[in-house]
Amino acid sequence: MAASPPLALTPALQASFLCSLALAFLRAGRLAAAASHVVSSLPRLASRQPPPSPHPRPRLLGPRRRRRPLPPRPSLPSLRPALSLLRSSSGPQAQVAADTVSYNIFLAGLSEQGHGGSRRPCSPRCASAACPGTRSPTGLVSEAEALAEMLARGRGIDGLDVVGWNALIDGYCKVQDMAAALAVVERMRTQGVTLDVVGYNTLVAGFCHSGDADAALEVVERMKADGVEPNVMTYGAHWGVLDGRFSEAYALFREMDKIGVAPNHVTYCTLIDSLAKARRGNESLGLLGEMVSRGVVMDLVMYTALMDRLGKEGKIEEAKDVLRHAQSDNITPNCVTYTVLVDAHCRAGNIDGAEQMLLQMEEKSLSPNVVTFSSIIDGLVKRGCLGKAADYMRKMKDSGIAPNVVTYGTLIDGFFKFQGQEAALDVYHDMLHEGVEANNFVVDSLVNGLRKNGNIEGAEALFKDMGERGLLLDHVNYTTLMDGLFKTGNMPAAFKVGQELMERNLSPDAAVYNVFINCLCSLGKFSEAKSFLKEMRNTGLEPDQATYNTMIAAQCREGKTSKALKLLKEMKWSSIKPNLITYTTLVVGLLEAGIVKKAKYLLNEMASAGFAPTSLTHQRVMQACSGSRRPDVILEIHVLMMGAGLHADITVYNTLVHVLCCHEMTRKATVVLDEMLGRGIAPDTITFNALILGHCKSSNLDNAFAMYAQMLHQGLSPNIATFNTLLGGLESAGRIGEAGTVLSEMKKMGLEPNNITYDILVTGYAKKSNKVEALRLYCEMVSKGFIPKASTYNSLMSDFAKSGMMNQAKELFSEMKRRGVLHTSSTYDILLNGWSKLRNGTEVRILLKDMRELGFKPSTGTISSMSRAFSRPGMTCEARRLLKTLFKV
Repeated sequence: MAASPPLALTPALQASFLCSLALAFLRAGRLAAAASHVVSSLPRLASRQPPPSPHPRPRLLGPRRRRRPLPPRPSLPSLRPALSLLRSSSGPQAQVAADTVSYNIFLAGLSEQGHGGSRRPCSPRCASAACPGTRSPTGLVSEAEALAEMLARGRGIDGLDVVGWNALIDGYCKVQDMAAALAVVERMRTQGVTLDVVGYNTLVAGFCHSGDADAALEVVERMKADGVEPNVMTYGAHWGVLDGRFSEAYALFREMDKIGVAPNHVTYCTLIDSLAKARRGNESLGLLGEMVSRGVVMDLVMYTALMDRLGKEGKIEEAKDVLRHAQSDNITPNCVTYTVLVDAHCRAGNIDGAEQMLLQMEEKSLSPNVVTFSSIIDGLVKRGCLGKAADYMRKMKDSGIAPNVVTYGTLIDGFFKFQGQEAALDVYHDMLHEGVEANNFVVDSLVNGLRKNGNIEGAEALFKDMGERGLLLDHVNYTTLMDGLFKTGNMPAAFKVGQELMERNLSPDAAVYNVFINCLCSLGKFSEAKSFLKEMRNTGLEPDQATYNTMIAAQCREGKTSKALKLLKEMKWSSIKPNLITYTTLVVGLLEAGIVKKAKYLLNEMASAGFAPTSLTHQRVMQACSGSRRPDVILEIHVLMMGAGLHADITVYNTLVHVLCCHEMTRKATVVLDEMLGRGIAPDTITFNALILGHCKSSNLDNAFAMYAQMLHQGLSPNIATFNTLLGGLESAGRIGEAGTVLSEMKKMGLEPNNITYDILVTGYAKKSNKVEALRLYCEMVSKGFIPKASTYNSLMSDFAKSGMMNQAKELFSEMKRRGVLHTSSTYDILLNGWSKLRNGTEVRILLKDMRELGFKPSTGTISSMSRAFSRPGMTCEARRLLKTLFKV
């Protein structure tokens, strides 16, 4: 769903948001901060009073919404000589008198450049005619209006004709002061001047440019009622503003045919572009055919725009068809045309196709530009191919094309996601070194990347530095930083950023409130989150799907499904339609809680609402079934989702097979495999890995190795996960001695052991008390830079403890700490049992103290072991009772 634009920062909106922040300070027990916040904000709030409107609204079209503020006036030196000439011809000594045409020309000049603020009348005659003390809203256009009024009163000239009035209307339309333009129309009528087709077209275009399609359509209706026939210019003005309202645009288009107005190149091109934007590519191609059959010529710009739209829809072949059509019309594609196709391939993840387009450009002696390179770099980054993306950056520089902020921003974002903080910051520093200034997207990538890497202090410092550099940070940047601060638990700093957002007069939108609500929900403060929701409504902002999805997800995480369902009802009551995320979150939450009936009901409701489950939805739901107390409903829920419109592909079947195999339902998984084959979907390596896992979990290693053989027979290449699964099966079955065969096969396939492989091998040999092999593999593992898991260390220590080799176990315990591997409760149990057998009370006391500080409790078996070892004869039961009381076991 597209994000709603931020509201204008009215005094009411600012006051409400300031109150929300003050309430949040109070709820956090920060009375002083709340008081300071309100007192410091009141003068600023009081100063924000809107200026009175200079023009009353005429009754031609009725009251409409307030227009946008006017842009600043440009310098107008070219009008000064014309003004001097006009003044010299208007005085009593003039040899040649100015006529209506003279004034019309000058009116047009004033109106054409009327973005102004000059308040000086253009002549003494204008000054005498103007209303005293009137403040002009549009600068030079108002001067033109004063001149027109003088002419209309008949001061030495026969009066202003329709051309002059049209010039005035055009001036006000250009500065988007439609109220003033309509006021001119009313004054024309009082002077007995009838608005012609040019004047009506100017009004239509003015309303369209200001985004008011309804008012433009009303003008057309009034035009017809006045007997003025619309022409191609009348209809052409509408296409841009009716973008997204295709049925109305198409009705206008067909109306042109009925009244005999032939659509021109602009009409067709705009409508085709509108269709393409609305993802109605087939209809746009149909109009293209109609355009060609009527002999209307289409240019390269429009062909390229159509290809761009089709490419963004993922319709690459259709885009290539348009290219071929253009070439058949003897139109030669340029760099921009090929760049559009490069971008389309990259969006679809087809880097090979994008590189093919680059080759075609080279064959046609077309040089890629910065956009071409940025597109392919973006495509490579999204696929995680950072090395190749960096190569293209170098190639770009070698070609003499300087990367821009978009190129650098893409790489920074990618390096943060795939290679970490240092690499991303290196790119950022390179960017600054090349003299490229950061934009808001780069700031967002840096702040997001730093906080996700645990460096929220760095994110804050960078944010501050960007502000000091003069970059105008937007509300998205502020929201990102607030979100990061909330997620690290730094609520005071997050509230401070929210206050700064208000001081910058940036309007808080739904996303800002969603950040606050999400933070409060994650802290379990649901009543406070509901208060923010209420405050949000009080400001005139409506909560969106994301707002409710956040609160529903928070309740589901806590297992409070009844409250989550209550929020769903409230969401519907507020006329906010649940989306796929809403339904998926609720279904997953209900299944995890074992409430299958309600989950099935919501899946049916989701289908009725027109939402088909995706492969990601299916994966989450299947995992919820797997983790719940009801794995027996896995197949039933899968069938229900298929009926709800789930497209069964290899991803869906692999998820189902894996979940079944995790629960040792290998026979059912085999039935699913047969169903796959029946649908013409061939199993892949992931499918076979899941089946091998199922057989290993069922302790049926012969079938696991049979599956491996079948996999090879079908020409599929096993991966490291395949061999790790087989090794894991051998380790669980106590057959780690056979691991050598698997390792030899693995090396034959060109695969090297990874950290999981070593964890399995070390654990397996330690469990068989083969200390020599276990330590050899452990040393090989750490020498390659792999860090063993806590369970691997536990297996080694357990083997040493059984043999009474507690000094060696203690050394491994210390090494765990040095390598940053967290000790577990099991780690302490192993060591306590070992030292208890040796009756080493000192070591036991040290371990017990550590356990209490970490919040761990000895197991029942460990307590029994310590009681037997250290209690006096006859006092074992009392010692056990004392230890249980001490640790509340």
